[in-house]
Amino acid sequence: MDSDKNLINDSSVSPQKEGVLYSIDPGSRRPHEYESSSTTASSSSDSPPVRSSLFHKLFQKDEDRSTPTEVYNIRVVFTALAASMAAIIIGYDGGFIGGTVSLQSFLQEFQLIDNENSTNIIANVISVFHVGCFFGALISYPFSYYLGRRLSLIIASVLITIGSGISLISSSKNGLGPIYAGRVISGISVGFSTNLTVVYISEISPPAIRGQLTSCYEIGWRIGDVVGFWISYGVNSHISNDSKLQWFIPFAIQLIPSGLFLLGSLVIKESPRWLFQVNKDEQAIKNLTWLRNLPEDHEYIIYEINQIKESIEYQRINVGLGLWDPFKEVFVTNRKLLKRLLITCTLFLFQNFLGIQSINYYSPIIFENLGIKGMNATLFSTGMFGVVKFICTFTYILFIVDTVGRRKSFMSSSTVCSICFWYIGTYLRVRESSSIPLADQKAGPAGTLAVVFMYIWIASFILAWSGGPFVVGSEIFDQNIRAFIQAINAAVSWIPIFLMARFTTQMIDSMHYGIYYLFASLSVISIPFVYFYLPETKGIALEDMDKLFNPDLKAREAHKIVLSQVRQQNKLNLHDKSLFKIDTNKSNSIKNIENIVHS
Repeated sequence: MDSDKNLINDSSVSPQKEGVLYSIDPGSRRPHEYESSSTTASSSSDSPPVRSSLFHKLFQKDEDRSTPTEVYNIRVVFTALAASMAAIIIGYDGGFIGGTVSLQSFLQEFQLIDNENSTNIIANVISVFHVGCFFGALISYPFSYYLGRRLSLIIASVLITIGSGISLISSSKNGLGPIYAGRVISGISVGFSTNLTVVYISEISPPAIRGQLTSCYEIGWRIGDVVGFWISYGVNSHISNDSKLQWFIPFAIQLIPSGLFLLGSLVIKESPRWLFQVNKDEQAIKNLTWLRNLPEDHEYIIYEINQIKESIEYQRINVGLGLWDPFKEVFVTNRKLLKRLLITCTLFLFQNFLGIQSINYYSPIIFENLGIKGMNATLFSTGMFGVVKFICTFTYILFIVDTVGRRKSFMSSSTVCSICFWYIGTYLRVRESSSIPLADQKAGPAGTLAVVFMYIWIASFILAWSGGPFVVGSEIFDQNIRAFIQAINAAVSWIPIFLMARFTTQMIDSMHYGIYYLFASLSVISIPFVYFYLPETKGIALEDMDKLFNPDLKAREAHKIVLSQVRQQNKLNLHDKSLFKIDTNKSNSIKNIENIVHS
């Protein structure tokens, strides 16, 4: 480590010139700092000490360095939740649209009853939203590059409010045109959010709970999910089929999450990492100290600033900070980054080809095929699906993502999902081979078990695959390319969503039980992919992610080796009385890891 860096010793943190880090006089440290957090820099153990804070105990995870309890504060949690309001719209769309466009009132309003093209028209109404999402994800990158995360999210929230309003103009007189237009505009906004929200949350989060906070995006998704499902069930149960209100109310309620998204984007603070990247250091420090709930001359703050600054400086020298520099770096110069991008894109493809989108948008049809009869019964089953997803999302956030980790949860989930769909596919195969018409068959115990397996499937999926790819995709790339990469990840994720939303009914009609065998097979394939290519990322700082993907490390071993090396280095830094003389070329410190590997 280069210990001859020019450091300015001062009692306050202030912006420095290029290549110069932040420091304070070690004699000026105030006694309330690390000591107030019931931890010291001189801990003799590699493992972080246990703290007494109830809030911290709930979220205590692997830490790359000793972390003051003040860092785990309500401010950063509130900010993550506020930024995640966009996800309510995605969840609500998945929850309400499939049931609403199947309502008798909607079919009557737009003359779709006894219309031979009704299936294709309904599929188009559902899927145009995802076309907008695809393009919105791509164009979000230049917005975030020039305007930052916060202002781009404000623009997206305004767009989705406009789109939701336009949809309400549709009627038997105006036709479906306004619904198509409104859903495309709303989709563009949602595409923005699937990129920028998770990037923003990952950038403001402490490493130890970054997975939990990024998964707050899932909370919004699940809230929208539950509300959308039960509103479809409620209007079908309590409003006449002859009333326009039956389908109009679910569409109108979209304005509520749109307003929450706008409010959330207005109250959040800009990402300190983006501010450092555009040389707005003073505001960056102000936002960072607010999010960490620590003074600017605290050791923890200084260390984090040094990490961010040196990472940006390294990227400026070796990659460039221009708009198109990430494109050249990923697709032309650095094949290692291209490989990493292929890993994250594959995770998103698995996420959306394992069956979740078919269930989200066509669960009434799926439950009917399993033997559940009647519109109310199928909608009720769909609504209970939303409740299970909501509960499992909280389980994932609190107890899995930063405790069990990403790798183990992915592989365990895929195993359970595969077993469930092999059974369901086999059950439907036997049912279809019977000489008794499907309409006259009773589900029986085997059918009941198939429904149970469907609920087990959704629980298992939510406990890993629903939020996991968003967490990984937003955290494993450097600051200057993170938004660019996540724009690609988000766009890729919307391709299978569009395909499944548009063609699930045709796949069910042509493949029958085979569609479940397809999903089960993909689940099996995902297991070795994760095992051999995806290292665990929990507890690793964003600026240290490169070390996990060292080609000399096997994916299954990388986390243990890197976390140990980082903890040792951080402990040495904390013991250094000149305080955080960090090598600005630490992104190249692979030799340290190789020494551990070869030893």
